[in-house]
Amino acid sequence: MFNFLFKKEKQLESLIYQYLDHFGQTREHFLKAMDTCLNEGICGEFVFLTDQTHKFESKADEIRDEINYMMYSRALIPESREDIMSLIEQVEVIPRIFELILHIIRTQKLKIPEFVVLEVKDLLRISAESCELVSKQIDLLLRNRQGIRVLLATIDGNESHCDHIERSLMTKIFDSDLEIVHKLQLKELIVAMGEISDQADRVSRRVNILTLKRRV
Repeated sequence: MFNFLFKKEKQLESLIYQYLDHFGQTREHFLKAMDTCLNEGICGEFVFLTDQTHKFESKADEIRDEINYMMYSRALIPESREDIMSLIEQVEVIPRIFELILHIIRTQKLKIPEFVVLEVKDLLRISAESCELVSKQIDLLLRNRQGIRVLLATIDGNESHCDHIERSLMTKIFDSDLEIVHKLQLKELIVAMGEISDQADRVSRRVNILTLKRRV
């Protein structure tokens, strides 16, 4: 019986790593799509990378469903099931934000003004770093290793930095001579971008809580 449970837990761990891999692939395609948009505007390559982002996000959803099924097939004790599913549900919010951002740009045919491009790139770069660090935190959690609180501090610092950039972007946009409709479109976009680091910070704190629960 115990060998069976151990095997099921190893299968579950493998699925979680697969999920994290697709989470990373979604992030990378999102960043490539945004880089293309910022450098070349909405073009065929941007549309292709947007579709690829959706493909990897959808595959991650499928893996999430497999994780859910395995956990409720007695792979873990009930308390652990709830912890893992709650964590994954928080992580999967981030790819949805990626897709929302690309959807806003694609459907509204939104042009990002040159005077905010550098700060937008900084916002995306720092946010993406936090997402990568979240994946590292989850890896440390699964392997029961130290270092989660150090990453938590970095992610928290990134979130504060992103908030600063977001405020700066809003000021520049609303101080500009852009049409009000364009300003409001950009506001929606910048708010969505800022939500990436906010959600990464929430996930990071959740990982830290799970670590503390292990010590109780």
